[in-house]
Amino acid sequence: MPQLMSVPNLLSLSRIIMAGFMYWAVSGSEWYIAVTILWLAIFTDVLDGYLARRQEVLTPLGGLFDHGSDAIFVTVTIAAHLQHEWAPLLLVFMIPAAFLQYMLDSKTLAGQPLRASALGRYNGISYFVFAGFPIMQITLGITLIPFDWFIWIGWGLVLTTATSMLDRVVTLLSSRVADDQD
Repeated sequence: MPQLMSVPNLLSLSRIIMAGFMYWAVSGSEWYIAVTILWLAIFTDVLDGYLARRQEVLTPLGGLFDHGSDAIFVTVTIAAHLQHEWAPLLLVFMIPAAFLQYMLDSKTLAGQPLRASALGRYNGISYFVFAGFPIMQITLGITLIPFDWFIWIGWGLVLTTATSMLDRVVTLLSSRVADDQD
């Protein structure tokens, strides 16, 4: 049990807690608070992995907790973006569904490490970028991407998430067919 309360896991837990504050900040257009939370979330995400490797406390459960807290944080942040019409509602459901599939497909609950596909890994990074980009633009006073484009970028993420999920199903079914033939 001591590994459950490790510093890397507590840092992951902090992102779950930050998600609620982020929703409040984005929904209420409290941009300086939102950008502070965003950077704290990114910092804790980088730091928890670094510390887990350095302290040699890498576990499938810790990896699951890290990725799960990321999924919760970006989903809640993107849900707050709905208030500003920057994201499609479907994306808010697709991210947790993709994470659940990723977790179950990897057999993490049985003690296996998470196995990310290349597209799934890029989607995970893209969710963070998509969640943070409008916040950064507002706080920096720079518009690199017009705000009305974010909804379309969000639909692009819906498509890449669906593609990634379909790819995982096809890979799983193909491996089962190959196992049955052996």
